[in-house]
Amino acid sequence: MKTTILTISLLIAFIYNLPLFGQGKRVPASAGREEYIEVEKNVRLHVVDLGEGQPVVLIHGWPLSNAMYEYQYQYLVQKGFRVIGISLRGYGKSDKPYGRYDFDTFSDDIKVVLEKLKIENAVLGGYSMGGAAVLHYVTKYNGAHISKLALFAPAAPSWIQRPGFPYGLTEEGAKSFIQLTRTNRPQVIDDFDKAFAATENGISKGMSEWLKSVNMEASPYAASESLVALSRLDLRPELSKIKVPVAIFHGAKDKLCDFVLAEQLNKGIKNSQIIRFENSGHALFIEEMEKFNTELEKFARK
Repeated sequence: MKTTILTISLLIAFIYNLPLFGQGKRVPASAGREEYIEVEKNVRLHVVDLGEGQPVVLIHGWPLSNAMYEYQYQYLVQKGFRVIGISLRGYGKSDKPYGRYDFDTFSDDIKVVLEKLKIENAVLGGYSMGGAAVLHYVTKYNGAHISKLALFAPAAPSWIQRPGFPYGLTEEGAKSFIQLTRTNRPQVIDDFDKAFAATENGISKGMSEWLKSVNMEASPYAASESLVALSRLDLRPELSKIKVPVAIFHGAKDKLCDFVLAEQLNKGIKNSQIIRFENSGHALFIEEMEKFNTELEKFARK
């Protein structure tokens, strides 16, 4: 009886050209890359990993995620690069554990991702707070896995004013801002949005709403703790350790990270250059998207 049933099943499959084991022969459409990378037990980071060729690794700013680089991913893949965007812990689709959110942690996480993906000779880029993160990574790990560094409107070498450094927020201003993130996050996002571009209506309503939605994905705890860590971070003594070529992209009309920060970085990093965006505020990756993308491509190809 069993033999008869099997014979009939095989006959039906043959007649309708539906092989019983067809799924096993299917060629995978995926390239097999992981979308989540475990950086420590119970902590996974979300990673965008697209394209082939020279790797470009991008770290987002506060309180965004790797989603902010949507229009850089599209461009760079078409130009023959492998582009990797990492959402730091606490942001975007990455895990949001309780624990430390400081720049040693962020640097360690970046190192694990680059190791697990076997990335070498990458162009590493970081935006705003992410600029501080990649600077810290390069100095902590002596430029491991990378050959060039790109800083986009970086909140560095110091986000706040210090003795001998009269730039950035005052210590009290930073404390007030951090407290506001703990008591009225929607207001913070709204104020941030108004100051993001060179003018209040410098980016479209659609772009503005999209960025707000990305911002609200961040863990409230991670967002405030990251700013506390940023307020304590002084990278000035570390700048002389940077040996790789550095490009500093900065908007001339940036109201959140003044252009003087780019000038201070340029003075402190020997092999660095400033790429000035005359018509941009802090949102240079959107305000002058074409220039941003082409200058990043040019720097990566040098």
